[in-house]
Amino acid sequence: PELFPEALQFSIDEQRREYLAVADNPAAPTFANTIEAMEKAGQRLGRVLSIFGVMTDNLSTPEYQALDKEWQPKLSAASDEITLNPQLFQRVETLYNARDTLGLDAKQTRLLTRIYESFVRNGAKLDPQQKVQLSQFNQELASAFSDFNARLLADEGTYTAANAGEMKGVPQDVRDAALAAGKEKGLPPGVYAIRNTRSAVEPVLTFGDNRDLRRRVFQAFTNRGDNGNANDTNAIIAKIVKLRADRARLLGYPSHAHWRMQDTMAKTPERAMDLMQRVWPAAVKRVGEEVADMTALARKQGFKGRIEPWDYRYYQEKVRKARFNLSEEEIKPYFELSNLVNGMFWSAGQLYDLQFKENTGAVPVFHPDVRTFEVTDGKTGKVVGLFYLDTYAREGKRSGAWMTTYRSRAGLLGDDIVLASNNNNFTKPSAGQPVLISLDDASTLFHEFGHAIHYLLVDVNYPSLGGAQRDFVEYPSQVNENWLLTRQVLDRFARHYKTGQPMPTALVDKIKKADTFNQGFATV
Repeated sequence: PELFPEALQFSIDEQRREYLAVADNPAAPTFANTIEAMEKAGQRLGRVLSIFGVMTDNLSTPEYQALDKEWQPKLSAASDEITLNPQLFQRVETLYNARDTLGLDAKQTRLLTRIYESFVRNGAKLDPQQKVQLSQFNQELASAFSDFNARLLADEGTYTAANAGEMKGVPQDVRDAALAAGKEKGLPPGVYAIRNTRSAVEPVLTFGDNRDLRRRVFQAFTNRGDNGNANDTNAIIAKIVKLRADRARLLGYPSHAHWRMQDTMAKTPERAMDLMQRVWPAAVKRVGEEVADMTALARKQGFKGRIEPWDYRYYQEKVRKARFNLSEEEIKPYFELSNLVNGMFWSAGQLYDLQFKENTGAVPVFHPDVRTFEVTDGKTGKVVGLFYLDTYAREGKRSGAWMTTYRSRAGLLGDDIVLASNNNNFTKPSAGQPVLISLDDASTLFHEFGHAIHYLLVDVNYPSLGGAQRDFVEYPSQVNENWLLTRQVLDRFARHYKTGQPMPTALVDKIKKADTFNQGFATV
């Protein structure tokens, strides 16, 4: 962490000089001396921020949190300095207004249009006084988000303690991991610690027979940031909502949603809401039917109460077992993590000619658990990227699953090697135990890998055209989930961790038959 202040300041100063050189160029604006020059500017800061983001997301110590709080407002100000520079915008606007006469190809026209629209959307046409106010809003938001993330992470670092009796019904591998976590936390012998992360919480909610433990675990997880303690985020959320609304009005939009949706395929909140409202009534109706099924089964088993949120997954699993003779516990022995990683690599080779060869230890990583893989084009043998796989939950790692690019491919910059990473929060097993994951976690594994494939295959000249709108970027990842349950992948890689036998056809058929089970809850 002590290396970052100098790196950040040096990179911000360098970026300022690079953009001022464009803005103050005495020559008339051209696509080359303005748009292409801007595409090349600030590259060092981008690289530093990639690494900074990895540290604050994956290994956030108090030192990194303090850095984040200090530097996020400064980084926001550095970004505004570019967007709100009148000379720079004048050059962009001059080119944009003459775009049909510049002899640009379709990609260059797209790039120019996107840059112009981004400048306008982010305040380039405001008057000087409004620009000062906008930058203040942006810096306050940056600081508020840093506080929010730090408090959320602190709550996710907590745990629910349980004794052996309370853990009845919970799968053995989950119990082993929770017992190891209890030991790591310094709890008395035999006391289990259920980490406040999804992959640790959901097996307890699904299989734990002790209703009070399910309630405690559920409330701890869903009330992250909403529990009146030092990590409470309600006041910060209120501040963020107010700042966003004020900023949107300053920029000429009816709401933050209208401003935020400009650079998406949907374009407006009304169109997005229309899509959701077409799905919502049917999904809610289906949830009602699902709860009725659970209640009927629970009554037969002597439960007289109401199905509460902490009961939902528990009775859902029992209904699935009764209706389809299928349980998550039946699936997990075939879903050993290393085998599934090999399966997702194999399918990427079949579909996209990407080959993955492990080279862990050959390149530096930020934590010993991170594995690395050299990625080559299967047709030519050419190295196209490096893939980092960070699998396990840990202290200081934010929850969820995500993909990061340390570096993207862009012809203009001469960058041809993509550095991509996948980050998950699976529960790390006790020493020597296999990592058995649920069907949901396996889908997540393939989902995030879909993002990595997307960026490993990106081939653009201009770096700004290498990304995707926020409501499109989930498409490649959701498509990749579909390969998990194909017979070709299951036969080769869904093999029982003890016997090595492939998943039986009858079990695959049951999974497929139950595919739409509980989709009301999943959708809502």
